[in-house]
Amino acid sequence: MNETIRLKPLYKERVWGGRKLESIFNRQLPKDSGLIGESWDVVDRDEDQSLVIDGEMQGLTLNELWVNHKELIFGTNLPQTQRFPLLVKVLDATEKLSLQVHPPESIVSGLEAEPKTEMWYIAEAEPEAEIYCGLSHEITPDVFMKNVNGGFSDDMLHKIRVSKGDFIFIPSGRLHAIGGGIVIFEIQQNSDTTYRVHDWGRTDSDGCARDLHINEALRSINFQDVGPSKGTMVNNFLVQCPYFEVELLNLSSMESINGSMDENFAIISIIDGALSCGRYDFMSGDSFIVPAQSDAEPLTLISESSAKFLRTTIPKNN
Repeated sequence: MNETIRLKPLYKERVWGGRKLESIFNRQLPKDSGLIGESWDVVDRDEDQSLVIDGEMQGLTLNELWVNHKELIFGTNLPQTQRFPLLVKVLDATEKLSLQVHPPESIVSGLEAEPKTEMWYIAEAEPEAEIYCGLSHEITPDVFMKNVNGGFSDDMLHKIRVSKGDFIFIPSGRLHAIGGGIVIFEIQQNSDTTYRVHDWGRTDSDGCARDLHINEALRSINFQDVGPSKGTMVNNFLVQCPYFEVELLNLSSMESINGSMDENFAIISIIDGALSCGRYDFMSGDSFIVPAQSDAEPLTLISESSAKFLRTTIPKNN
């Protein structure tokens, strides 16, 4: 297949969200919606599906592409799953998110949950913005529980000051929260299982506290995960893990590069600047799929001025 695949974003209202995706990325957010916290740009869930906007696959869901056109669009030696294994989002954390954890694969069967490993790339951050990531020191589950129940103190949490261009890996089991004033590109396993530990005394639009999941969280947290650091790029790769590989690439004026990765598909997420791919032009904040290489000439990414972008794929099953 030699055609760029454009998908319709799905916008999610969140109590901690805002409207920054309009000003930063020129997104046209739903006018009848309030605080938009997340844009699900590439998603294959029972209740949420990316739809192809145009072209020969117009109107098909991401799941239909994965199940019925897998080798043509995504390539070979990929996981044998019934769902596309990744979920790509843009988050507008105007206020900080809940303190939370995602369960590791080793315990999900007992919780009837889905494992979730993710990474964050900081697209925008206000001065002195920070994230909570891991623990500041080793702590037992009992002491942790007493802290949660007895007047919460964040002294046990590891805090990291972040700015635009930083990134961090969040394996399942890592306690975390995104601080306020941050816009993030998030690449994750296809999962929507989140266990809230603490919500900073926040209430929803009806004045009710959101549910916490303390027992499930205690089973999920890695209590030896102390003081993790921000990521370091190695040969353009931000992350290489069993679930996804993410590169950070820059193109100068009139420079081009093959859009796909290792002969398989790639998801392109533009951080800054503009790109052309096939017959389409894309701007910062856009995400799209470049199909796997085929006998036809592969699609290239071209920047008329300059562009910085993430290129994501799934590792092959070798």
